[in-house]
Amino acid sequence: MLLRIALSLLLASLAYAADLPFTIAGLSLMPEPWNKEANFAKMERYARQAAAQGAQVVITPEGFLEGYVGNEKHSPGLTRERYLAVGEAIDGPLMKRAAGLARELKIYLAVGFAERRRDEMFNSVAIFSPDGVVASLYSKSHTADDEPFNTKGTGFPVVSTPFGRWGTLICYDRQMPETARVLAVKGAQLILVPAWGGYGEMNDMMMRVRAYENGVWLAFVHPRRCLIIDPQGRIAAANSGEHDQIVTARIDPSAARKGPLQRRRPELYGEILNQAK
Repeated sequence: MLLRIALSLLLASLAYAADLPFTIAGLSLMPEPWNKEANFAKMERYARQAAAQGAQVVITPEGFLEGYVGNEKHSPGLTRERYLAVGEAIDGPLMKRAAGLARELKIYLAVGFAERRRDEMFNSVAIFSPDGVVASLYSKSHTADDEPFNTKGTGFPVVSTPFGRWGTLICYDRQMPETARVLAVKGAQLILVPAWGGYGEMNDMMMRVRAYENGVWLAFVHPRRCLIIDPQGRIAAANSGEHDQIVTARIDPSAARKGPLQRRRPELYGEILNQAK
């Protein structure tokens, strides 16, 4: 199964991106810890509402399916055994239902979940296409050393869609400017950032800078904060208050700016590859 998914991801990364404008929806929702069935039902209800409002791309926060229980600060008494038990394989029953929902609604559906691969756990985001197949699978590569049972991801995939090229980061990944830059250099026009941790004025500024410095659209989706930011660093849409809600915006992938990347001089940047002392 994993080999088949890897092949589909490779084909997706090579597919032609048509750069069609589209409507994106961030589901700024608070899940229930450990209750995957209840969280899936909530996601489904809001995804249907978003699709009815014209959304073609729908995104949940980080770890939404199980309620982001893999963080030991968020889940006191967390054990490896309990965490493994709540994990969901990419071809598990709820992921299959998510794929079916994307197919039924004809949307791209990005779901944050605790992914189980045999005896390893990952903090992942899967994007299902309108055909119900895995278009992208990304695993969080940076943490604040507070996810003791998660294996860190090691790559930054970019997927081609009819709505442009997309990359994904998860929460703490956004703190490192290199992560968004790698995605932009690889051609991403939109960066999805499902998150759970800190939010507020500093985070808003950081997300606007990430969009501006890379000339990309950016969607930050948190249970209590959602931002859709354009390539000029301007907020195109945001949540109102901290209650459960859908945040939508119209995105034109062709508006991504190439200037910040075209004027780089990578031959001068070798020093940042050295290990920090």
